[in-house]
Amino acid sequence: MDKMSTLEYINQMFPTEASLSGVEPLMQKIQSEIRRVDAGILAAVRQQSNSGTKAKEDLAAATHAVEELTYKIREIKTKAEQSEMMVQEICRDIKKLDFAKKHITTTITALHRLTMLVSAVEQLQIMASKRQYKEAAAQLEAVNQLCSHFEAYRDIPKITELREKFKSIKQILKSHVFSDFSSLGTGKESEETNLLQHLSDACLVVDALEPSVKEELVNNFCSRELTSYEQIFEGAELAKLDKTERRYAWIKRRMRTNEEIWKIFPTSWLVPYRLCIQFCKKTRKQLEGILDNMKEKPDVATLLMALQRTLEFEDELAEKFGGGTQSREIGNEIEEIGRQNNSQSASDIRKKYEKKLAAHQGSENEEKDGNKDLSAPGAGFNFHGIISSCFEPHLIVYIELEEKTLMENLEKLVQEETWDVEEGSQNNVLSSSMQLFLIIKRSLKRCSALTKSQTLYNLFKVFQRVLKAYATKLFGRLPKGGTGIVAAATGMDGQIKTSDRDERLICYIVNSAEYCHKTSGELAESVSKIIDSQFADRVDMSEVQDEFSAVITKSLVTLVHGLETKFDAEMAAMTRVPWGTLESVGDQSGYVNGINMILSSSIPVLGSLLSPIYFQFFLDKLASSVGPRFYMNIFKCKQISETGAQQMLLDTQAVKTILLEIPSLGRQTSGAAGYSKFVSREMSKAEALLKVILSPVDSVADTYRALLPEGTPMEFQRILELKGLKKSDQQSILDDFNKGSPAISQPSSAAPVGQSMAPAPPASTVPAISNPASAGFIASREDVLTRAAALGRGAATTGFKRFLALTEAAKDRKDGPFRKLFNA
Repeated sequence: MDKMSTLEYINQMFPTEASLSGVEPLMQKIQSEIRRVDAGILAAVRQQSNSGTKAKEDLAAATHAVEELTYKIREIKTKAEQSEMMVQEICRDIKKLDFAKKHITTTITALHRLTMLVSAVEQLQIMASKRQYKEAAAQLEAVNQLCSHFEAYRDIPKITELREKFKSIKQILKSHVFSDFSSLGTGKESEETNLLQHLSDACLVVDALEPSVKEELVNNFCSRELTSYEQIFEGAELAKLDKTERRYAWIKRRMRTNEEIWKIFPTSWLVPYRLCIQFCKKTRKQLEGILDNMKEKPDVATLLMALQRTLEFEDELAEKFGGGTQSREIGNEIEEIGRQNNSQSASDIRKKYEKKLAAHQGSENEEKDGNKDLSAPGAGFNFHGIISSCFEPHLIVYIELEEKTLMENLEKLVQEETWDVEEGSQNNVLSSSMQLFLIIKRSLKRCSALTKSQTLYNLFKVFQRVLKAYATKLFGRLPKGGTGIVAAATGMDGQIKTSDRDERLICYIVNSAEYCHKTSGELAESVSKIIDSQFADRVDMSEVQDEFSAVITKSLVTLVHGLETKFDAEMAAMTRVPWGTLESVGDQSGYVNGINMILSSSIPVLGSLLSPIYFQFFLDKLASSVGPRFYMNIFKCKQISETGAQQMLLDTQAVKTILLEIPSLGRQTSGAAGYSKFVSREMSKAEALLKVILSPVDSVADTYRALLPEGTPMEFQRILELKGLKKSDQQSILDDFNKGSPAISQPSSAAPVGQSMAPAPPASTVPAISNPASAGFIASREDVLTRAAALGRGAATTGFKRFLALTEAAKDRKDGPFRKLFNA
């Protein structure tokens, strides 16, 4: 305890003077405790001293025990070495005897086998001389096995002599077998009844000899069998393309006639299989010579007949011998072209991609197997194309005929086309489009049945040219603008007039071009699956699809131009209205009703015939045409008074409403939101122009800059003319306008009509007025924008009656924006 703790403890034990009487007992207690602790310490010290002595004794005993254990281990090791030496001395003689026994046994076995080999070789020699093939085959197997035991003794003279003798015997057997087989096919087999059995036994000998002997025998047999074929069909009479079928009839007849005779060959030799391979190679060589030596182009019918018979023969060989079978899914791929089923179930999609995956894996396996020797038995030789591929370079005449036929059919389809669609048709596509693709599908089927290489790719290029020609035909059926002296004299040069039937025809052309665009892509996809892999990447219909896309675009633009031409009379009627002398504002003008009637008669039909995407494109083009045209048509009018401008503003709102209702009129409202914004933006320019015309003369320049910031000085001058200002009055306003010293800051863009304007800047930011005399008449920026907003709200929200009410209310006020707006 520290000092403070000790003091606290004493104060705690003796808090009062009376408690000091207990000091003596406490001291005695403490002394007793001290003595007890000292006694415990002494006992612990003594115990520790005794423990150290015992530990030293235990360590000495353990060390002694380890030394005794080491001595015993050393003694055991010495005795083990002595025992090993004793065992080696005992077994030394036994090892010598064991090695001797082993060598003697090996020698006896070798001598016994040598005796057997000598005897077997002698017997084989006798059998070879007597042509005992069946016995010789078994003996050959035995001698081959015995010779394998003497591979390590090749340097021994006796063994070398026996091997040379065995080699000569095998050569003798080979010559005898080849000699006997030379009589096969000469008619001796019918005279000598045992000849076939004798040759069958000879095949056993050939199997026992080296594999090269079998290859040589089979090749010689096949060459001898085909010698007569070469002699027959190399003659002038049969060496013709139209005699190709007789070549295949010859080999079929030969195989059928000799089927029983050829059974002497083991089935593992595949003699008919090898014979057919050699026949195909020789036939290909002869047909190549015939085709190359032709002085004129071959007759297409003869060429295709020869090719068809060749393909049928290759199919028969592939079916007979297996391997290289053609895919039967080509017809299914072609049938998918032009299908109108746009909705596919999940199971159909899954099956489609499973089929693609299986085809991909199959092609990989074919590539792996391609490194095998195709002529080897069991390798699955692909007979497809082994002969027919020689026709490939000469099929250009067939492609020319196909192109000629397709073009003639195209002309016939176009001539017979009614350019109308039956009522109730689902796709509203011209019949010539669907008929054309049906003809193309039949042509593709014909060609894919003959070849899938360069010729099929050439036919695909023909399809491209035919489809481009059809796109040109569709393009040519679109209504054209007026040309010539009469059209130029009447102001109709370049204008396109379309009747209701013309509009329907244009819609049919759009739908047909869309169908051709989609189906040509499917055609390219099907061809890429059928054609050989080296041409698949070059199969592309993008150029053809671009042609049909151009037809669609031109058709829709023509449709817009046709409607524009219909608007000509109404636009002209708008300019003939006496806007400068109108006394009051009434209902919407007659030309607005005319525009409404034109759209009401055309839009429902167009909406029912066009697809949503192309109807939306048509609407965008129409809005981008009508809005600017209406804006420019205002400049074509003569003088416009204040009442006339108010009437025209009402008409503008009516035209805008008509245009906004077009999607509903066509029953296609999918893209109406974007179209509505587009129409509002285009028509707001005409509204802004009329608001400039309505503005007072003293603030017309400021209003023009605020509402039409992109306007030109020429347009501004024309606005002054429309307001009826004299040349002298115009000049001063134009001078102020051209000096670029406006009374308000020119905004970067026009404020949207009908929306509240931004707050006016502080007075210090307003530029100084150049003409102090007119300072009282020039409105501030806030006044100009407020007047424009009021005009927009009056016309757009509550109609023209609301606008008149606002103007009447302004007359009773001595100041304010409306009072300034209508001050004369």
